[in-house]
Amino acid sequence: MKHWRVDQVGWDRFDPSKVDPEIVPLVKAAAMVERNGDDYAIYLKRVFHDDPDFHRAAENWAVEEIQHGDALGRWGELADPGWNYEQAFDRYRAGYRIDLDADASIRGSRTGELIARCMVETGTSSYYTALGEATDEPVLKEICRLIAADEYRHFKLFYDHMKRYLAREDLSFLQRLRVAAGRIGESEDDELAFAFHCSNEDASVPYSHDRCIAGYMGRAMNFYRYHHIERAMGMVFKAVGLQPRGRLSDLAARGAWRLLCWRRDRFRQALRHGFAVSPHLARAA
Repeated sequence: MKHWRVDQVGWDRFDPSKVDPEIVPLVKAAAMVERNGDDYAIYLKRVFHDDPDFHRAAENWAVEEIQHGDALGRWGELADPGWNYEQAFDRYRAGYRIDLDADASIRGSRTGELIARCMVETGTSSYYTALGEATDEPVLKEICRLIAADEYRHFKLFYDHMKRYLAREDLSFLQRLRVAAGRIGESEDDELAFAFHCSNEDASVPYSHDRCIAGYMGRAMNFYRYHHIERAMGMVFKAVGLQPRGRLSDLAARGAWRLLCWRRDRFRQALRHGFAVSPHLARAA
C-alpha cells in the first residue's frame, strides 16, 4: 500500500532557479533504477516461490519503487525540459535486464538475498537523505524526504523477513558479512552506470562503464556527509547481527567515510576529464 502518491507532491512549488545542475543527472539516473523495481519483484517472487507472505510484501515494495522512479522522472523533466523520462527508461530496459529465470537466490540462500536487499535499502535511504539535505529546490527536497522514508521502511521489511529465514538457515556471521560486503561492492556495477548513460548521454554515444560510473559517483559522493555514513553503518551492522551503535560501529563509519572521500576524489578527477553534460542539461542549468 502506497504511503503517498505522485500527484500529492507540491509540483506547483517547483523553482528552476534553485535547481543544482550537479544533482539533475543523478536524479535522472536514479529514476531509471527505481522504475525497474517490477523486474526485481519478479525475481524475488521466484526466489521465494513458496512464501505467499513475502510475495505480497514484494509486490507492495515494487509498487512503491516504481512510484519513486515516476516521481524522480517527472522532476527530471521539469529540471531538464529537453529530457524524456519514458524514452530514457525504454533505452535502459532495452540494454539492462536482470536474470528473471532464476529459481534460487544468487546470494546462495534466502537469508543472503534478504541481507542483500537490506544493503540496497540502506544505501538508498542514506542517498536520498543526502540529496534532500543538499538541494534547495523545494519539490526535490519533498520527493527525497518521501523516498528516504519509504526506503527506511523497506529496510525494516526485508530485515524482518531476514530474521525469519535466519532462524531456518542459520547463516554464520561471516557468511552474512560476506553477502553484505559483496552487495555494497556491487554499487559500482552496470546498473547505475548504464542508467546514467541512458538518462544523460545521447544514444549515439557508445556506452563506457568507466566514464559513466565516474559521471554518477563523482557527483553522488559529493553530497554525502559523515552523519549519513554513520547512520548507514548502523543499519549495515544491524543487518549482519552486530550492535548498530558502539565503538566498533564508530570505527567502521570513520573508515567508510575516509574510503568514500578517497573514492569521491578519484571519481571527481575522472569526471573532470571524461564526461560532458548533455546539451539539454547545459541549457537547463
